[in-house]
Amino acid sequence: MLGICVCLCALFTHVLSQEAEEPISYTCTEGYEYDSVREQCRDIDECALLDDACKGGMQCINHFGGYLCLPKNAVIYVSKEATDVVSEVGPPVAPVAPVQPQPPRLFPAGTGVSQSTRTMQCSPGFIVDDQNLCRDIDECASGRHTCGPEQSCINTRGSFTCQCPQGYQRSGEHCVDKDECSQTHYCMHRCVNAPGSYRCECNVGYKLASNNHSCIDVNECDVQSPCQHHCYNLMGSFLCQCEQGFELAHDSVSCQDIDECSFSSYMCQYQCINSPGSYSCECPEGYQLQGNRLCQDINECDMGTHNCQDDEMCWNYYGGFRCYPRNPCEPPYTKSSENRCVCRSQMECQNLPPSIVYKYMSIQADRTVPADIFQIQATNIYANTHNTFRIKAGNEEGEFFLRRSSNVSAMLVMTKPLTGPRECVVDLEMVTHHLTMNYRTSSLLRLTIIVGPYPF
Repeated sequence: MLGICVCLCALFTHVLSQEAEEPISYTCTEGYEYDSVREQCRDIDECALLDDACKGGMQCINHFGGYLCLPKNAVIYVSKEATDVVSEVGPPVAPVAPVQPQPPRLFPAGTGVSQSTRTMQCSPGFIVDDQNLCRDIDECASGRHTCGPEQSCINTRGSFTCQCPQGYQRSGEHCVDKDECSQTHYCMHRCVNAPGSYRCECNVGYKLASNNHSCIDVNECDVQSPCQHHCYNLMGSFLCQCEQGFELAHDSVSCQDIDECSFSSYMCQYQCINSPGSYSCECPEGYQLQGNRLCQDINECDMGTHNCQDDEMCWNYYGGFRCYPRNPCEPPYTKSSENRCVCRSQMECQNLPPSIVYKYMSIQADRTVPADIFQIQATNIYANTHNTFRIKAGNEEGEFFLRRSSNVSAMLVMTKPLTGPRECVVDLEMVTHHLTMNYRTSSLLRLTIIVGPYPF
């Protein structure tokens, strides 16, 4: 074990005041403090006052006026050759207080001290200076270190250390990258290691804050305006919405038109016209739009938009109008009243009905069957009579049936749906049997049925 020889040479100086009436103050040199009881300067024990006075595992050795940091295996030798020397001085303005002996001369353990020549031998890392003391060798300044080119040399007492650059750590004699991401990195979302450093990255929809660690939301609606119509910002994302009549495309940002007409055939009664963001319904000629989807017949006869002549009457039907003569009577019939024709010549009217009544009606195409469409009724009622009803003409296809309702009325029933536009003329005959007088008469109703082109 190395030893250290310490030679203590103490010098005491006592300064007396020459004038008792003047106040006396004392000043101590660095490393000492004044002891008013003993009236002298007392050494300060820095090793007791400073917890970390020495670094690197060195031990703190207090001595007069200071302290030393030595290896823990160092041994201290104190020389007993110190003598007290007292010197008197005149009265100073600021007298110097008596001091304890001067600090010992310290030598690392294992050195030999010759009483005659006092030749020093220093431990490794130290060298004898011109005052015959062991001084630390600065290996970093002298180039005696073994640090690599990427390392920094830090001088220590009796040795040196090699320090790696920031972001690196020692692995044997070399410096390797320190993976900060595997340690505490304080990244809010994601840590990416880099040679000698690291960086923080944020998830999509976020960006790094000014501290380069936290992540804050990106308002894509303000930065990019990604949506075609309306943009709503969310934490880490955004949401696009389209105006009415549009829907989001597969890219979730574009808006494409909704074809409302393809949803159902009931969107419009006649025809649906799609348009960007909307749709509209159209009606065929002779109709006008009622509300948003229904088609209503235009009554050209009431509106005066027909082209019938003065001797014609205008008859409106579903989807149009027709002009019929105001006097429908043909010889040998003559007009007796509105829509009624009578035959007054017995010779000419033989085997002909004595009267014909003209009636008109309109129905929609493809009407559901069976359907009651027209009622025939006797205008004159006589006692002791019996009436029968039949379809005399116009029912070659069997599309109608006449159902007797009572002795004086019957109902025309449509048995097959009719497709328009079409005009059907059906003769309905009522035969009256006079039971008392035993004879019969008949009357004819000529019904013109106009079938519209559409089922509305």
